[in-house]
Amino acid sequence: MAEAAPQTDRDLVSIAQARALARRAKAALSELAELSQERIDAIVDAMAAAATSHAQAFAQLAVEETGYGVAADKVQKNLFASEKVYRFIRPMKTVGVVARHEARRVIEIAEPFGVVAAVVPSTNPTSTAIYKILISLKARCPLVLSPHPSAVKCITRVAEVMDEAARGAGAPQGSINWMTTVTLEGTQELMKHRDVAVILATGGMGLVRAAYTAGKPAYGVGPGNAPAFIERTADLKKAVRDIVTGKTFDNGVLCSSENSVVVDEPIAPAVKREFQAQGSHFLSKSEIDAVTRMLVTPQRLPNPALVGKSATFIAGKCGITVPAETRVLIAPLDGVGRDYPLSIEKLCPVLSYYVVRDWREGCERCKQILRYGGMGHTMSIHSQNDQVILEFGLKKPAFRIVVNSPTTHGSIGLTTGLDPAMTLGCGGYGGNITSDNISPRHLLNVKRVAYEITPVSNRFEQAGSPGAPRMPATSPAAAGAGGERLPIDPVQTPESTGIPADLLTQRIDQFLGLRGYTGGGFRPPAGGPPLAASSERSETAGPPLDFVCEDDVRSAIQAGRKLVVSERAIVTPAARDLAEQHRVFTIAPWGG
Repeated sequence: MAEAAPQTDRDLVSIAQARALARRAKAALSELAELSQERIDAIVDAMAAAATSHAQAFAQLAVEETGYGVAADKVQKNLFASEKVYRFIRPMKTVGVVARHEARRVIEIAEPFGVVAAVVPSTNPTSTAIYKILISLKARCPLVLSPHPSAVKCITRVAEVMDEAARGAGAPQGSINWMTTVTLEGTQELMKHRDVAVILATGGMGLVRAAYTAGKPAYGVGPGNAPAFIERTADLKKAVRDIVTGKTFDNGVLCSSENSVVVDEPIAPAVKREFQAQGSHFLSKSEIDAVTRMLVTPQRLPNPALVGKSATFIAGKCGITVPAETRVLIAPLDGVGRDYPLSIEKLCPVLSYYVVRDWREGCERCKQILRYGGMGHTMSIHSQNDQVILEFGLKKPAFRIVVNSPTTHGSIGLTTGLDPAMTLGCGGYGGNITSDNISPRHLLNVKRVAYEITPVSNRFEQAGSPGAPRMPATSPAAAGAGGERLPIDPVQTPESTGIPADLLTQRIDQFLGLRGYTGGGFRPPAGGPPLAASSERSETAGPPLDFVCEDDVRSAIQAGRKLVVSERAIVTPAARDLAEQHRVFTIAPWGG
């Protein structure tokens, strides 16, 4: 019990810090949300430039603190976030009116989602922190970073540099916040805090599940376990090079890196020779057992001591002798699942390897691999057969099908046209809310101002009355004799150069009629229909009409006569509009 007290104290400190930082971020939201697009873009510019200038230092800090990956590759990931992601989000409109759909008469207005709880992993700590800070502030959302406990120092350094740049460009205090005492309890408190609006969770399945049970909207990312299929028409040399490049990049710590190779049988011997030529070592049965014992934990997770380590380092730890130039360890397997432990996501330069009869069997094998811990994430196909490629796109439970490129680089948009991102949604297959690569668009709520384009009829109108909507100004009925456009709405647009004389006379009559000044001396009762009064008398015989529909008005127009209506007449909207345009109505004197 004596040893439990320090951890309990640490949990309490972490929880208190999470609460304080969430409140601080919420306080900054009101000011950040009011900044102009120009000011937001200037802040993003400054942060991206600062992160770029520190890309190498950030990478070195990450390797030193976590022990994962390769510093040179982490530099590339940092620059991917600070340069490519930046160039992608820079032109986005995230303030005020962001779109106008003239045909549908809809205006879209962006609003920030609110405070973001950004959980950052240890495998890609600095690049993910750069990326999440950039997309959050681009969307005018303050954020609180919750670093992985083993990457607190390097993530804190990223936050400090970017916060200083942001404040120098006009960001309010509290826009960027980061926890320095991090425990599971503190992170959970942050995600559940009432001032947090949305969660950006990157990490293991346990963390992602916690994010989705926090009671807040959440973008979570599950494991990858990406398979790579080499079809018989592929450029074999390039296909092998792509897979080795993807698997060795940062020693395989990206969740989208290749974890299995599936090879079409007719080309299997040539593929194996090419892998060996490019520095891959095929494990024997005894070597597979040795690697399995060291790499896979009883929980079917990769051993943290081997995550992000080189192939030669892993071989040495497993008691296997391999050439010094070995880049990847390859384990030929007969199946997928618990009986084949190396079929899991491995997060290091170890590949499982399968040979299939044809692309159809390859299709099924890839499905099995994805179902064993990679649903919805990523896979690749290397082929020149567009029909087979399309079949993989149609049938695979992965939302990023990378073609003839490393999955590591293609999935994040480095070598493909996908949106550049460090957080990749796995959609419904992976239990995520979206299958997108996450961008500032996912941190915006959009208000829509929608004008009426299809008027609705009133069920209280008399049966049989057309009740047709007012004709648009571009219709023939709304045009003058010469085809000129006549305004229907009583308010003239700024582009108008004047009001036609007959329309002006009609409006004056209507204005006077509403105030009781008519030829018949009638003063309409309050709440009566806004009928246009006329000083002209009609020759029409008969009592005043108590109901008028559009057909009545059209008949009167064709006959060149006026309609006498009572002061309490029921007039359909279409009839009233048409009558006002042609000055058809005459108001019967009130009989008291």
